[in-house]
Amino acid sequence: MDDTNIIYTVATWLIPLMLAIVFHEVAHGWVARYFGDPTAASLGRLTLNPIKHVDPIGTVALPTLLAVTGAPIFGWAKPVPVVQSRLRNPRWHMMAVAFAGPGINLILGFFAVAAMALMVNIMGEGADFGTVSGFIFDNLRNFMIINIFLALFNLLPVPPFDGSHIVEGILPPPLAEKYASLRKYSLPILLLLLLVLPMVFPEARIIERVILPPVVFVINFYLGIFGLNV
Repeated sequence: MDDTNIIYTVATWLIPLMLAIVFHEVAHGWVARYFGDPTAASLGRLTLNPIKHVDPIGTVALPTLLAVTGAPIFGWAKPVPVVQSRLRNPRWHMMAVAFAGPGINLILGFFAVAAMALMVNIMGEGADFGTVSGFIFDNLRNFMIINIFLALFNLLPVPPFDGSHIVEGILPPPLAEKYASLRKYSLPILLLLLLVLPMVFPEARIIERVILPPVVFVINFYLGIFGLNV
């Protein structure tokens, strides 16, 4: 397979992205059920079947377009429903539910690097990966990148990201209530941060200036643990 081929490029990015997003959403639901909210389970959302979680735009169309154009890959799935009031301790347990998604992504990123190291050790340093092994290795590498990016991206402390729920749990209740009221403006806030602001002020690119430096740091840290340089 030629890695310049569009189909190959899309496949090696879209497959890892779908897996990372599905695990991210299911992790929210798993932790919510553990702390008393069975909403996601009752709706059949605690499954790794991607069909249950796929958002046609956020999981397929947008990531495919970004992969083809060579832009940074990101996306989203249908959010797993969580009813905060059904949690045993709504304030603190909602923080745990929110962190579960980024947390599982960081764990998956680590295991992706471990699998890459295993392939290198089995096939030898500098080995010429063949068609199938090369495809697997590229998927693992992209799976690592996507998981780490999703984890840190979702920890942004603004709605609608998971980090906003963590902020709500930390703030005193009166401030948390005011902060939570921003949630109804989640879509405009997202568009403002990721599209409008960078167009008006190019130096205010959130992804390049805020997200990518810690992503690169974590990637290098994981690779360093296994002595990889990819």
